[in-house]
This record gives sequence, structure tokens and C-alpha cells, in this order.
Amino acid sequence: MIRFFRNSYLVQYATIVLLVILLWIPSFITGNVDVAWRSEVTPLYNLIANIFDFWPPAMLLFAMLLMGFESVFFNSILSANQIIGMVHTLGAVVFLLLLNLLPVQTTFYPFLISSVFLLMFIHTLFAIYQTPRPELYLLNAGFYLSFATMCWFPSLLLALWGIISLAIIHKGSLRLHIIPFIGLLLPYFFYFGAHFLMGDLLPVLQGYADYFTGFRLSIGDFDWLRIGVLGFLVLILFIPLLSPHLYSFEKSVAVRTKIAMTYNLLLLGIFLLFIGGDPMLHGVLFIALSILFSYNLAYLDHLKWSNVTFILLILAVLASHYVPLFVAR
Repeated sequence: MIRFFRNSYLVQYATIVLLVILLWIPSFITGNVDVAWRSEVTPLYNLIANIFDFWPPAMLLFAMLLMGFESVFFNSILSANQIIGMVHTLGAVVFLLLLNLLPVQTTFYPFLISSVFLLMFIHTLFAIYQTPRPELYLLNAGFYLSFATMCWFPSLLLALWGIISLAIIHKGSLRLHIIPFIGLLLPYFFYFGAHFLMGDLLPVLQGYADYFTGFRLSIGDFDWLRIGVLGFLVLILFIPLLSPHLYSFEKSVAVRTKIAMTYNLLLLGIFLLFIGGDPMLHGVLFIALSILFSYNLAYLDHLKWSNVTFILLILAVLASHYVPLFVAR
């Protein structure tokens, strides 16, 4: 199975499309749509939700198509950065599995929209490593992060990851640190300016003030299932460290640097699980895990038991979506 997705032919992409459909069918059956996440600090998410609010299935269909696009886009990012082979589709499959582990994730929610811009943000920071004049890249990174925050405001914390990443890739001058913050603030300048002209700026600012004053870290939304799933995913990252003879990893400095950046993203993703609400909907951790697992699978030499595990993972994820349909009946 792993060797199958180390290729990039029509049959692989057809399999990916089939997997997306299989993962999302239960949501269409149950009508798993909830737009209760609308708030003053998610204007872009609110706009998109309002467009599809006329018919819940349209909202779900848009979300499903967006997930399929993101999986292919994610795969292209890994290929462009040599984290997986140029002809692999492994990244798309891993991304799909991790971003759709439980039924609660197959719906229209803020992080799903935000993740498009976060993927652009991550790709831009990866590209900066081999860019002699990164000013335009940094400005673009700020824009992408800004739009991500307008869908899922906690993604603002990824600005910290950007600062750490610039230090890792030795692009740490004060001038270079200022440029992405200009890109981050500029969309908000126009957004607040538009509300000022419409005469309703104060309520919008109050919404942001309420968000910050009400911000609390919480463990109340964890249950044993989520703890088990998240703990298992983090633990299997140690397999390459315990059994390095099973892998023949890419040795280039560029790839190793990007993997080091991803481990820092993983730590931030773990922190973001505790910001309140269902932790499965705070997907920075899953993006980081998708990068690391795709990298590990791309350079795995011994495939016999790994293939069995990979197939079991696919079946387990599908079971998590379909078993509740029959249990509920």
C-alpha cells in the first residue's frame, strides 16, 4: 500500500478522490453542519459561511471539495520541498487521514478554511531557506497568516513559529522580522478601515477585546478517545528514533532544516490543543504530523509490517466514521 502511493498516476488520484468521498459520506447522512463558530474575530470564515448558509448540504459539499484540494496542495508542497519524492502521493493520503480522523472533523469549521492559508504560510517559510533575497516571501507569509487568522484567530500564534523558523534558517535580522508583521497587519488595516467608514468600528474592536479577555487554556474538551488518538499519533513519531535502520532518510541540509522547523510547529500545535473547544478541530498539530509521517513513510525501506499498519489505520479511520451510524440506529 505504501509503495502504491509512492507513485503519481491517475489511479492514485482516483483512490484519493474515493477516500475523500468515503470519509465525508457519513456527514451528509447525519447532516453534520454547525456554524456556531461565527464570531467577530473570524470575518473571512463568516463571509464564506454566509455564502453557503442557504443550504447546509452545499456547505458540506464545499468543505469536502476544499479538503480534497488541500490534500493535493499539501502533497505538492512536500514534493516541491523534497520532503517526499516528486512522484509520490503519500502526502495527500496521510493529510486526509489525519485531518479526518474522527467524524467531528468532517464538517465546515474555521480551521478547515484557515488551513488553506496556513499551508501557503508554511510553504513560503520553507522556500525562504534557499532564497537569497527573501523580502517578498516574508511579506507574502505575513499576508497568508493574516488571512488565516481571519478564519481561525488562534493561528495568530504561528507568528511565533515564524520568528523561530527565521532563526533556524539564519534569516534573523531585525529588518527581516519586521517585514512579515507588515504583511500581517496590512489586511487588518483595510478591514478596520472599512468598518470605520461604515461607522461600526467600535463593536468590531470590542469583539476582539472580548476574545483576548476571555481567552483561557482548557482541558475540559478532552475525553479518553481524543487523548488516546492524539497520544498514539505523537508516540509513533519515536519509531524512526528507535529503529533508524528501517529508514534511509534524505541527508540534504535543506530537508533536515525543514524537518527541524516542523518539529517546532508540532510543539506549537500541541499547545494549541488546549485553547478551548474540541481539540480535534485545532489542526495545526495534524498538519505538522502529516509532514513528519509523510517524510518517514517516503524513506521507509522495510514495508511488510508497515503496509499492514497503514492499511489498518485507513480501516480504523473509516470505521470511526461509519460505526456511529449503525450504533445510533
